[in-house]
Amino acid sequence: MKIAFFGTPDITLPILDTLRDEGYLPAVIVTAPDRPQGRHMEMTAPPAKVWALAHNIPVIQPEKLDDVFLTQLKEIQPDLSIVVAYGKIIPDVVINAPTFGTLNIHYSLLPKYRGASPVEAAILHGETETGVTIQQMVFKLDAGPILAQKTIAIGETETAPVLLEKLNTAAAPMLVEIVKQFANGVPVPAVLQDDSLSTSCTRIKKEDGELLPTDTNEIKWYKYRAYFDWPGTFFFDAENKRIKITKAEFTEGKFCILKVIPEGKKETDFKNL
Repeated sequence: MKIAFFGTPDITLPILDTLRDEGYLPAVIVTAPDRPQGRHMEMTAPPAKVWALAHNIPVIQPEKLDDVFLTQLKEIQPDLSIVVAYGKIIPDVVINAPTFGTLNIHYSLLPKYRGASPVEAAILHGETETGVTIQQMVFKLDAGPILAQKTIAIGETETAPVLLEKLNTAAAPMLVEIVKQFANGVPVPAVLQDDSLSTSCTRIKKEDGELLPTDTNEIKWYKYRAYFDWPGTFFFDAENKRIKITKAEFTEGKFCILKVIPEGKKETDFKNL
């Protein structure tokens, strides 16, 4: 089974580790180009590339998934592509290039929360459960037939990074089982999504983390947990200076801020402001 793996950030690494451990080391990894990062803006390789080089796997880093890239992919002759948090829109011709098409891990119970931020969306909407879906990818956003799905409870204090890690832990063995079925010629049942039940979520913007005067205590708590990793939650003081919230809790129905970082200063207890 020759696999082309499309992925970029850290969240791809546990999936890659599981594929390797189960004997399905990708034949190629397609990831984003190196980008300048950090204070000194040094060119930095994405985590998936670092993993690939450590395992002597060829890497392709296209700016665009154009005809040049498609030619490169077809030269590898993949049986299957797998997409996990790649970060680019994948054209139909690329999705359908492998013999068995393309699989995608999506971190919601599709057709709920199609789009770029399903984990954050579940928390923002006060959901008590979400899940992970393995879909047969199609060009329409997160609308492919469902091959496997698992429901996961959301803890009352779980932040988005913690929930995503839990979902990823569940996703890895689900994905491997489907890959095994394809490799062994076993038909994989697919369930079409009901588009009438779909909901969507958009890419998160920096300003989404602002706590507004009109937000209820519950909404503030949901925002704090959903945006814990990025962009974080914040508010503006009377002098219009940004105050970033670094630690908070929800007690007896009230959102309580514990620690903050005032603009241009170090972290301090909220009570010291």
